[in-house]
Amino acid sequence: MATAELKENKESRNPEAGEFKDQVIYVGRVTKVVKGGKNFSFSALVVVGDGNGKVGFGLGKALEVPSAIKKGIESAKRNMIRVPLTSNGSLPHPVTGIFGSGSVLLKPAPEGTGIIAGAAVRAIMEAAGIHNVMTKSLGSSNPHNVVRATFEGLKELMDPYTVLTNRGLDQAEV
Repeated sequence: MATAELKENKESRNPEAGEFKDQVIYVGRVTKVVKGGKNFSFSALVVVGDGNGKVGFGLGKALEVPSAIKKGIESAKRNMIRVPLTSNGSLPHPVTGIFGSGSVLLKPAPEGTGIIAGAAVRAIMEAAGIHNVMTKSLGSSNPHNVVRATFEGLKELMDPYTVLTNRGLDQAEV
């Protein structure tokens, strides 16, 4: 039941979102044993991005999969960040993101390389509009930790022009 709905919502455009593209990374089933039997609920880890440097992730929990995905999308839209990109659709510099026991290495790549990444990091890179990147997940393989570590790394990225202005240099001097 959950897998058919998961495949259906994997890469869909939400009419309410407009230009945002959402992708489900992980759907988990949670079972709570109570006096009368078992209560099932679902959690969905979702990434939303505009494909032009703006990306966010969210976690939704509900009694049904579609409701959990919808809540995750709404949460992701509230937690969006801006990622600096180079002209060839890559990262400006290498960075390592760390969250908990998970860490993710993100390295820029030359034109034509594509996205070399695992499932969770690949979804984030596609949603952000990054086309040439090499990544390696180090440590935890839990999707929640990998996603949070990737976002920590993306938050640390600095735009080259911002660095120049912070150092008091003019772009013409470099």
